[in-house]
Amino acid sequence: MSLISLTAPVGPADAPLVVLGPSLGTSTILWDDVVPLLADDYRVAAWNLPGHGTGPRVNEAFTVGDLADAVAATVPDETFLYAGVSLGGAVGLELARRHGERVRGAAIVASGAVLGDPSSWRERAAQARSQSTSSLIVGSAQRWFAPESMARRPELSGRLLHVLQDADDESYARCCEALAAYDVRATLGEISVPVLAAWGAFDQVAPEPKAVEIAEGVQRGTIARIDDAGHLPPAEQPEAVAALLRSFFASVRGEDA
Repeated sequence: MSLISLTAPVGPADAPLVVLGPSLGTSTILWDDVVPLLADDYRVAAWNLPGHGTGPRVNEAFTVGDLADAVAATVPDETFLYAGVSLGGAVGLELARRHGERVRGAAIVASGAVLGDPSSWRERAAQARSQSTSSLIVGSAQRWFAPESMARRPELSGRLLHVLQDADDESYARCCEALAAYDVRATLGEISVPVLAAWGAFDQVAPEPKAVEIAEGVQRGTIARIDDAGHLPPAEQPEAVAALLRSFFASVRGEDA
């Protein structure tokens, strides 16, 4: 079963590869304003969740670990740098744990070792199936953005909400069920690659304690706050996110030297 789609890399042919992961309900559009800020020094690719954007629709159950395995199987390079938001961040932790020999460093943004509670995810899955993802737009907009973000970046926030509206209902529900079963708190200590855990200052879904738990649980973790951002920092504060990733990736590359 094919789970994800990956964009063609943008950037110098001989540069290190950076792979970017989405949050639930979004697509590679989430990273549109960050990619040009990284592509001078990196080849940058992004992937789509099942049924989101160009991601294949699915009708079977999968886990967050399965998504990580799909990313590892789809990315052509032997090693790569990674950054992911929310569900994409959860995939990053599973990538670092399951495929640590390939992941040089992982930036986990607006995410956690566990997210939400299983019953709420199952309820959202049921809502997506019975009322479509369109019924989730108002609640998602409230969760996703800091108070001024939609007014500051109305075009991009609107495009992201359209991705949610257009997402395949069953695939979205399967993503919710994958999150209901996701909890890697007991295995964080297995992750030996460098990890940056970053949170948006206004994020109520994955606030600071989630990032601290990751950074303290892995073998080599650091934390960073992204000001004036909620749950989708790459869309809300692309310059700040790009600068943070550049600094983190440079430190990882320094270790490799």
